[in-house]
Amino acid sequence: MLTQNDIAQLTGTDVYDTNDDKIGSVGQVYLDAQSGDPEWVTVKTGLFGTKETFVPLRDAGLTDGRVTVAYGKDQIKDAPRIDADGPLNHTEEDELYAFYGLPAARGYGDARPGDDQYQSASARSTSGADYQDRDSAAGDGEAMTRSEERLVTDTRTEEAGKARLRKYVVTEHQQVTVPVAHEEVRLQREPITDANAADAYDGPAISEAEHEVTLHAERPVVNTEAVPVERVRLGKETVRDQQTVSGDVRKEQIEFDGPEGSDRR
Repeated sequence: MLTQNDIAQLTGTDVYDTNDDKIGSVGQVYLDAQSGDPEWVTVKTGLFGTKETFVPLRDAGLTDGRVTVAYGKDQIKDAPRIDADGPLNHTEEDELYAFYGLPAARGYGDARPGDDQYQSASARSTSGADYQDRDSAAGDGEAMTRSEERLVTDTRTEEAGKARLRKYVVTEHQQVTVPVAHEEVRLQREPITDANAADAYDGPAISEAEHEVTLHAERPVVNTEAVPVERVRLGKETVRDQQTVSGDVRKEQIEFDGPEGSDRR
């Protein structure tokens, strides 16, 4: 259970849900009017933290510089939209308690319009870090704390596009030169010598005869085969850039109102 001692650590702290998913960061802290313990926080969500959603601190934990609430991110994003600009009234608190399935605040049933308790038993703390400073300064009647808002930025990752590899087949015409060989007939005449005289006189002296040889020639044959030529893959790299964002912030000014001639420094 979170107590007054934890208030200074709450503002600006990251908020996580039951699944350890980050929801956003704490904006405002709302206190129980009776006990002074933190009862609700508003969680800044959205691209620039411009949306604030009420989340109960019941059963919440504060460890390692972050708040873990007892609700899921999907449920919180559907919570009723209530302006975080002052104390919660009974109607707003009823709506929040019903949405989160919580019993009403302690003593709520006996409250009447005009009672202090009617203001939902919650009070607003603009900054957990200066909560105790404000209490102590307000009591001495001599000093006050001036606060101002500052822009708090965050980033979220979203889909910016897709890239894909697609393989398809194209046909192109190629020409290649193929060396081929063929046989041609050559008529050869040999004079009669002692070496071939025996073959020359073999057979009848005068006769008719035929002799033939088979000629061969090479013809080009074309076929195809598939061979791997390269590997192509998709890779990603992160490119860092800077973008300028803007927003409205509020700050307090202190003016002096006193007798003429008083030291205003």
